[in-house]
Order: sequence, then C-alpha cells, then structure tokens
Amino acid sequence: MMKEYFTDLEEGIQGAIRGGNSSPKKFYTLELARLGRRLYSGTDAIAWCGITAPFDLLNAMGVTSCFVEFIGAMLASTGVVGSFIEETDHTGYSSDACSYHRSVSGAAIKGMMPVPEFLIGTTNPCSGGLAVLENLACRFGKELFVLHIPQNDSAGNVRFLADQMREMVAFVSRITGRKLDNDLLRKTVENSNRACGIMREIFALARHVPSPAASRDLSNFGIVMALFLGGEQAVAIAGAYRDEFRRRIDAGDYGKSGGKFRLLWIQNRIQFRHGLEKMLEEEYGTSIIVDELNDITWDDIDPENPYDGFARRSISIPFNGTMARRVEHLKKLAREYRIDGAVNPCNWGCRQGTGARGLIENGLKEIGVPVLNLEVDCVDSRKFTEGQFRTRLEAFMEMLATRPPLWR
Repeated sequence: MMKEYFTDLEEGIQGAIRGGNSSPKKFYTLELARLGRRLYSGTDAIAWCGITAPFDLLNAMGVTSCFVEFIGAMLASTGVVGSFIEETDHTGYSSDACSYHRSVSGAAIKGMMPVPEFLIGTTNPCSGGLAVLENLACRFGKELFVLHIPQNDSAGNVRFLADQMREMVAFVSRITGRKLDNDLLRKTVENSNRACGIMREIFALARHVPSPAASRDLSNFGIVMALFLGGEQAVAIAGAYRDEFRRRIDAGDYGKSGGKFRLLWIQNRIQFRHGLEKMLEEEYGTSIIVDELNDITWDDIDPENPYDGFARRSISIPFNGTMARRVEHLKKLAREYRIDGAVNPCNWGCRQGTGARGLIENGLKEIGVPVLNLEVDCVDSRKFTEGQFRTRLEAFMEMLATRPPLWR
C-alpha cells in the first residue's frame, strides 16, 4: 500500500509541475515522495533511525535512512492510520503511548514496514522512539546501534559523541560491506553546509514583516530537511524557497501570509487533514510563520574533520538538553519573528510535549507571548473533533485581538 501511495504521489506531483505548478512546496513534497518510494523499493539499503541521527553521513554511505516518526506522519496523511494503531491495541501496547510510535509498530506487525539492513537509535529526543527501534530490531532480527546523545556540548561530550559516530561508520561498513569514501564524505558535508546556509536565509526572510511564509509553506520543514542533507536535492529545495520568498517580498505579494497575527507552532504539526490552519488564515488573518525546529542551531561542519561537527549538530537540537534551554530557544524565536501568540499541540502520549507545557507557557508569558495548549493526538484523526478545537482557537484569536500590539 505505502509503495503505491508514494509512487502515485510522485507521479501526481510531477504532473502538476509539468502543468506549471512549480512552487517550492511542490519540489519539497516531490522529494518526500521519492524518499518514501526508495524506502519501499525493496532494492535500497534501508536504515530506520532516531531523529538526531546523522542522515547526511548515512547518505554518504549509500544508505536510504529515515526516522520512524516520518512513516507515522505519512500513515496519518493517508487517513488509514487507525487500523495500524488498533493492531497495537490488540497486541498489548499501551493505549496512552505516542501514536507516531504506535502507528509504526502496528505497520511493522502487519508487514507494512520495509525490513532494514540495520537500525540506528538515538537517546534523544525521546525514550519512546528508542524503544520503538528496539522493538523493530527484535521483530526484524536486525542489529541496532545506539547513539547516546549528551545534553550539552562541552568538549568531552562532543568527543564522546563524535567517537560514537566513527564507531557507527564501522558498524554500517561491517553490515553493508560499504566503506566510507572520504572524498564523497567531504562533498556530502559541503552540500550540507550549502543547504543549511540557504536555510538560514529562508528563515531570515520568513521573519520579514509582513512574512512571505504562509502557514503550510514551512510545515515540519526543519525536521524533515535533515533527511535530505548531504544531497544536491537539499540545496535545490532550499534555493527554491529562498528565491520564492525573496520574490514575494520584492513584489509585495504576501497573499494569505501577510496577515494581522503571526503565530509560532511548537513541536508537532497535526499530520492529518483538518481545516484549522485554513480557518486561521481566512477568517482571522493569521499565519503560522515559524515552527519550533525551523532553525539552524549549529555552525558549518568542517569537511576535513566532520565528526565533531556532526556531534555538535545532534546535541544542539532544541528537543535535546534541558527544558530551560528549550524555553530560551522558543523565546528567541518569538522575539526574532515578532510573534503574537504560540500554539502548542500537546500530542497525546508524548511525555516530552505534555510534560513541558507549563514550563513553555510560563517562559513565553515572561516576554508577553500567550500560548494556546491543545490536547490533541497529532496522528490519530479518530480522536479529533474539529469543532471543539475551532472554538478554542477562535477564543484565542479574539483574545489576541484585544491586546495592544506586542512588537509594533
């Protein structure tokens, strides 16, 4: 089913591009479809990974790699995720666990997850993701390598993680028989640096008032682009967004993105189809102009000595480390993007998300940014009552309308 889904998606997008719809979002989605097709091709060397794995390093070794939550999101977008989650209910999984992980586990039980060559777990951002990879390793009878991500980038911690990544390369070589080519690694790192440099430009343009970024333009962008780093496609996607945002600013063409209110979206977007973002834009003149992970929190990586840079990048991701650091990062984004309010979909089953909601709300309140906490399952649409959430959002927008401008 998923192979056909990604194949049909790729063909549909290619047809739209040939028909003249060549928006950056189309190119971005096309690469997502191509990644999905490769994952389900049956021919590529596949690795299931944790979110903070070095995907460009794996790309340099000829491995098609992906964090498992990506498949959970794709299953949600197809509208059939309920049957996979039900499968975990029947086999003893906790019903209050994260639906991203339950959907992936259910897909594996039903034979809908491609068998990987190996798995790369990461101890951050959550223990649930690592547990899923451990379960998948047992189910598939494949080896799991775990990267233990330190919580800060002191010199000893960077060396500790960099050495683990060197060990990971040896692990991958042993299993696949592929050696890491140093020239190819250097080119991969250069491509990653180019793409990240352009992404910095994109995010700077998105901060413009009015913003050229509409609510869906950069949805999940920061977390998913990591999968393409190292390849020319990452540079091409980033360049398309940068050029389009520049064009919109130069032409004063903001469309729905130039609305009255500017929102920060915390953690996960809602992955299935719903009408809330359209309602915010069309009825309240509001755009989501930044997601929490739409930021480059690391410096360029040295192509001649990349392992320390890979390590610093994994450590720097805001979901890693203390909550105090994450809250400071959210406050930084709110200031830089001149945010009027923030929405935090406290994904059911996500201890990291729901457990931190009070600290996040209080931290942003300190700089005058109100937070709307939504108790929502971002994957399972069966628990979603749009009318109820619409009422919550309407009340939040009415509150914003009564406040004096925070930045302007």
